[in-house]
Amino acid sequence: MENENIEQLENQAVDAAINFNWKLAIDANKRIIKLDKKNLAAQLRLGFTYIQLQKFDEAKKFYRKALKIQPNSNVAKINLERLKVLQSKTSKKSKKTQIYLDPNIFLEISGKTKSVSLVNLGQKNILAALTVGQEIFLKFKKRKVEVRTRENEYVGGLPDDLSRRLLVFLKAKSKYRVFVKEASLSRVTVFIHEEKKGKKVQQYLSFPQNIQSKIAEMQAEKEGDEDSEEETGVDLEKLAESLTSEEKEYLPYKPESDEEESEE
Repeated sequence: MENENIEQLENQAVDAAINFNWKLAIDANKRIIKLDKKNLAAQLRLGFTYIQLQKFDEAKKFYRKALKIQPNSNVAKINLERLKVLQSKTSKKSKKTQIYLDPNIFLEISGKTKSVSLVNLGQKNILAALTVGQEIFLKFKKRKVEVRTRENEYVGGLPDDLSRRLLVFLKAKSKYRVFVKEASLSRVTVFIHEEKKGKKVQQYLSFPQNIQSKIAEMQAEKEGDEDSEEETGVDLEKLAESLTSEEKEYLPYKPESDEEESEE
């Protein structure tokens, strides 16, 4: 009977975390520990939950308990390191970030959403302060797309293939929302959702299945009138060139100046 209760509580705890219901997640995990004091997964989930609530002392307590149960737990070790950074003098200056609590936040939609791990990550104190569900923002420059916090703190960059593609879409005035899906000191995964597509890229998918393919090969499939002058036979590479004079962002950031880019 106890095993059945634990299994039900584990499902409840996981569902609560997926839906950002941290209060219910805490309750379910603590009930599991009452039934099984050495339940490693529950201890780790509680540590994670308290980080999301920015209750760092509580989070440390449960990660330390996890290490007593399993001394070689990488999850506990990594998060304790993260907590050290979070509680350092540098990170204390950072403002607390409100968590976005929409349960549909990570809903996948083919061609319109994408989960991606960032490259060239920023400073540890910035990464440590990230929370799951936190909204972050795209900032485009002439040759790449960065991801930054609301306070304009650098988080990381998009991989080259995706960066190159979205650069065209952003310059064409497409709009996206970006949320933290996973965050540690060594890995940040974000979820990008297309909110609005610019007129000049209406016929292109923001996130095709084979995004590795060359941009020049990604041409729109036209139905009917092949003589139409509207983007017929024009690939994204050429479209990108035509948009170089329209580098206005929808975000409260400005692209780098020509002088900065010319130094390369």
